[in-house]
Amino acid sequence: MPESEALHASHVLEYPYSRSVGPVIGAFLTGLRDGRLLGVRGAGGSVIVPPTEYDPATGDDTGELVEVGPGGVVESWAWVPNPLPKHPLARPFAWALIRLDGADTAMLHVVDAGGPDQVATGDRVTVHFRPAGDRIGAMADIEAFVPEGGTA
Repeated sequence: MPESEALHASHVLEYPYSRSVGPVIGAFLTGLRDGRLLGVRGAGGSVIVPPTEYDPATGDDTGELVEVGPGGVVESWAWVPNPLPKHPLARPFAWALIRLDGADTAMLHVVDAGGPDQVATGDRVTVHFRPAGDRIGAMADIEAFVPEGGTA
């Protein structure tokens, strides 16, 4: 029997969907578009960032929106020396948990520090938003966090 080539076809399996964001997450995303960082007050008075509709500790509804940041503290981080095409920056960066000033929880985002020797747990960072005309009300409106006193 003669050898034959196996037939193949590429196939991408996706589950596209749309989600309404509601009043809490919608306000957070609108704040990003406007260059503001918002959290929400939890049932025990703690400030949760990014905001959620329900307190993660109690399951109760959350309360008022609270402006936080623009600075914060790096609580933990991991260096990415070779970013992938879908990463938020094309140059090396750190994924970091950042507890913004006025917040009691940390949020995950990018720190554009230049090198792994320029970021450490406990470092102060500040938000660097995309230009106002490029913001759309999405997490990507935050281009990166940068070491305080630095620029992206």
